[in-house]
Amino acid sequence: MRLSIRIGNDPELGPEDFKSLALMAEERGYETLWMTEGSGGRDALTQLTAIACATSRINVGPGILPIFGRTPLMTAMSAAGLASVSGGRFILGLGVGNHHAVESGHGVPYQRPLARLRETISVVRRLLQGDEVEHHGRLFQMSNVSLGAVLPENPVPIYIAALGPRMLELAGEMADGVLLSWTGGGHLEQSIERVHAGAARAGRDPSTIDVAGYVRVAVVDDVEAAQPALRRQIARYARNPYYRTFFRQCGYAEEMSTVEQSLERGDIDAVSEAISPEMQKELAVIGTAEECRAELEEMRSRGLQQPVVAPFPVGESVASHRRAIEALGQ
Repeated sequence: MRLSIRIGNDPELGPEDFKSLALMAEERGYETLWMTEGSGGRDALTQLTAIACATSRINVGPGILPIFGRTPLMTAMSAAGLASVSGGRFILGLGVGNHHAVESGHGVPYQRPLARLRETISVVRRLLQGDEVEHHGRLFQMSNVSLGAVLPENPVPIYIAALGPRMLELAGEMADGVLLSWTGGGHLEQSIERVHAGAARAGRDPSTIDVAGYVRVAVVDDVEAAQPALRRQIARYARNPYYRTFFRQCGYAEEMSTVEQSLERGDIDAVSEAISPEMQKELAVIGTAEECRAELEEMRSRGLQQPVVAPFPVGESVASHRRAIEALGQ
């Protein structure tokens, strides 16, 4: 009965909130705490360090660490550091972010994201294994690089955050696991098929690739009261063209056309209104603890090996997180 938790890098949550929520999740048997990182605000690794020092059993991992803001060497050094601080409980989640966040936020070109992730994983894995790396790729030229004597005692699992088909297949080809974002609807099976296809093509056993995924959750008695908050969250993602493509692939082409028309008019409020009740029902789990557990189990039966509860705030953020962690934990 694997179950993990996502803590959003929410400005309403402070360091003490992160630690208290992590301790609650640990006490209730959650397997991993995934911490998000965006194009602004606080970085994930600092928060995870504090959480790792406050806990003793729960795994910690960035969900995800965007690769364009860090070199492979820096990424491996950070992974080695957190593996040490956490006593071997660190999982390295990597992803490419998106065009706008990378170019407008980090000020670097968003070029060859798939190739960059492939090379990053190859170099980072070798460094964490203790190799002295000589790498001459399309994007990185590195000579005689190693982590020296500060290697993790145990292998650091690497997960890839993936939406599109090529990234899903890369996860199957190279990673220990995949971390899906909006887990729901009929797209779950399609995503898993892509991961397994990538694994099979690389000669790997598809069953060894862990399938984890964020499930937006609100544990409430009044479903209607939670729907405006969910619409706003989906709408925020739908403003990104990358996620609009993904939502179209999930079967929400009509909603995304309305979103694009609203954006062209500059009518941000209408973006939220374009999110249909059907789309909300497919992309999130809302209801009592018993109802939410039943839906999570249904996703598990369809191949989601590690459901990651991602509470979305309905009212006060800390209270929403506490309610979900307590209600769904063991």
